[in-house]
Order: sequence, then C-alpha cells, then structure tokens
Amino acid sequence: MDKKTFTVNYPAIYSGTDKSHITFYDRTPDLVSLYKPGEDKGARYFFVTDSTVGSLPCMEPFVQKFDDGKCGKDSLIILGSGEKYKTIDTVLEIIRQALEHGFNRKDIFVGIGGGVICDITAFAASIFKRGVKVEFVPTTLLAMVDASVGGKTGCDFENYKNMIGSFYPAAKLSYFPEFVQYLPENQFKSGLGEVLKTALLFDKDLYETLKFDHEKVLSRDKEILMKVISACVEAKGRIVEKDFTEKGERAFLNLGHTFGHAYETLCGLGSVSHGEAVAWGIGRMAELSAAKDYCLDSYKIEIYDLLKKYGFDTSSVPQRVRGGGIGERFIETMRMDKKNESNKIRLILQKGLCDTFISEVEDKDILIVFK
Repeated sequence: MDKKTFTVNYPAIYSGTDKSHITFYDRTPDLVSLYKPGEDKGARYFFVTDSTVGSLPCMEPFVQKFDDGKCGKDSLIILGSGEKYKTIDTVLEIIRQALEHGFNRKDIFVGIGGGVICDITAFAASIFKRGVKVEFVPTTLLAMVDASVGGKTGCDFENYKNMIGSFYPAAKLSYFPEFVQYLPENQFKSGLGEVLKTALLFDKDLYETLKFDHEKVLSRDKEILMKVISACVEAKGRIVEKDFTEKGERAFLNLGHTFGHAYETLCGLGSVSHGEAVAWGIGRMAELSAAKDYCLDSYKIEIYDLLKKYGFDTSSVPQRVRGGGIGERFIETMRMDKKNESNKIRLILQKGLCDTFISEVEDKDILIVFK
C-alpha cells in the first residue's frame, strides 16, 4: 500500500476550509515530489519548519532546493525548535516574513513539523490578511495523532499553554509515518501519551493493541505505527466533525490535559514533554474518578498498569515539581485553564473504558489526588 486517504468535514462558516483531506503515505518522506517547489502551480507556497526537522536526512533534498529561503516563487523559513518558540512573537515573525516575501490571500502556508509548528503556522495563516489556506506535513507522533487534526491553532502566553489561538483547520495533511523513526525517545513517548488518551476515550481495539502489543509499539514497528496513527486520526476526525468548536463531546479530548497543562506550567513550558504531562494527568484523572466512586478501583489499576508499561509516571506528585504546597499550586494553575467556566475546575473523568463525562470539581476533591 502506497497511500491511504481520509477526509474530515467542518462547518465552513468557522474557518478557511470546509474539509481536511488526509493522505497516509507508506514510504520515505519526499516533499520535493509532494510539493514540487519552484514550479509554477498557480498559488505560491510559504513553507514553515524548524531547525530540528530541517536537519533530518530525509528533508535534505527539499531544503537544498531553497537558496536563501527562495525557490522560484515559493519560500521556506526555518524557525527555532521547541516549546519556547511557541509564542506570539514567533507567530508575528511568520507573518512578517510572509509579508516581506510578498505572499497574498491566494497563497498557501505549509507547516512541516511537530505540534508547535502546526499550531503556530495555522494561527499565523488564520490572521494573515484575514486568512489564507494552510496545509500540514506533521513529523512527530504527537502531531500526527492529535495536534495537526481538527483545527485548533495557537500559541502559549506568559507560561500558560495555548492561551491565544483560533479554530482554523488545514485543508490538506500529508502523513509519512516514517518520520516517527527519526524521533528521539522522549518525543516518541510524548506522542504515545496522546495515543493512550485516544484509546481510553474512543477505541477499544486501539486500547487492546496498546495493552497486548506494547513491545511492537515501543520498538516502532512500522505496521503497528500505521495502524495506531490512522486509528487516532479517524477517531479524532469523527469527534471534530460532530463538535468542531468544542461545545460538547470534543471536550473529551482534554482527558488528562487540565492536570497535564498545569504540570507543564509549574515545570516551565518545554521542561516536560506535552504527552508525558498528559499521561501523568490521565493517572490523576483515574485516581480522582476512583476516589469519587465514578469508576472501579480495578479500572484505575488497569490504567496505571498501562501507563507503567510505557514508562509513564503514575506518582501523585511528579518529581520535577519542587517546593511545598503542591496541591494548592496545581489547583491555582489549573484554575487558569481556558476551559473553565466557573469557580470550579472543569475536568474530564471516566466511569470506565470509552465511558467519559465532564464534571466541575471542588478543590477539596482535587487535592485528594496529590496525596
């Protein structure tokens, strides 16, 4: 199989496109053949990537096509790599360079990278001249299974995750799962945190794969990875089609995230990977769900066992978070989460596998999970 296709549909009133065309390529990434930089294609391409992705061996033929950032009418910019560049200043730098290179509303922004690049490129596209089309080539497991799908864009602000952003999905996504083979172990594990979340929420078959084929998953078996990535994309796509602007069931995708975002903030954004923080947050979700008798202790233990299989932290307090008053500090940070709608903290909890609900939780109940 050379490729597999999938489409996610959106209400066009909210964004620059009414659907995302997703193609999975079962071959070595070849962006020269995919985009043909320098050739006259009508619309011009403004490619955005980072220094880590730009230095990958499989990217060399593509990057070398650009002389001082130009290849015919197309342009390429290479940004710094990592969460510390997920800022409004970087978004404005993308816009500044697009203006300097003479791009207009008929042209296309293309984000080539992980979650940070996808988020900031799409956000820049959403506000550049009131909106230009955006496309993605996700290169990390996290971006493939979560960040690139569904149209959430944005950047961090003053050490808080994703506080500025918009709903603006990519019109086309090109998936080359082979990119995952280049990832360092911590970034691969980060993606697995989001894979685990998707399985717990929506896909019992994926859960079984993670549970019984964990050795193949951890060894990055190509067949298993294609199966895992496509399952996550299709699951998220179904939810996004039903609830694009997160008024209902799409909020379930925040499972583990309110705890996880607070973990990232308290450590300093970029100090702990997003997926690792989410996985720890899933453990706290299970602890709270069991403490409130929403789920059986056996389900909590099963989640803990699965987290441990993949090397995720299940302790009540992460070792990276130092100092006293841990529970109170977490609650104070969680209260800043953009999803909260009252004085109580809004959390995604579970009664069991694929049995999820939203609850506003008292501080005293949340404190239980830090003991």
